[in-house]
Amino acid sequence: MRVLVQRVSEASVHVEGQVAGLIGCGLLLLVGISAEDGEPEIARVADKVVNLRIFADPDGRMNLSALDLGATDPMSVGMLVVSQFTLYADVVRGRRPSFVRAAAPDRAAPLVERFATLLEATGLRVERGVFGAEMAVHLVNDGPVTILIDSDDLHRRAIPGGSV
Repeated sequence: MRVLVQRVSEASVHVEGQVAGLIGCGLLLLVGISAEDGEPEIARVADKVVNLRIFADPDGRMNLSALDLGATDPMSVGMLVVSQFTLYADVVRGRRPSFVRAAAPDRAAPLVERFATLLEATGLRVERGVFGAEMAVHLVNDGPVTILIDSDDLHRRAIPGGSV
């Protein structure tokens, strides 16, 4: 699983000219699911996302997580989950990306929804794009702060003696 996390002051996703999801301050999460992903990867990455300390504290340091901000007002921070199979593009050979590592849509769709559900279970407000649709994503990147989380990296670090 790969999630491109973008801290935003606002973000929205539009499908056929209609707003499908809209947030103010929070995180735009572009989510790619690989053919090997399952519940352990989804849970590990969801936990990492909500606890990632990338929001400014009163001293201006990146020291607060979405959960920290949402502790007093869960509606003050939003998350916008958008499926993005192209995060698994392999461009090593040739000029056309290969997506063989990306999960098939019938496998990926429920895992993206499970990821969004786990985020919601923390009490934070979660909006969604429309899986498989042609979407127009609008954002105002705050910082800018953009971080790639890869479950393979998290797994290697979790194994004693693992290195990344």
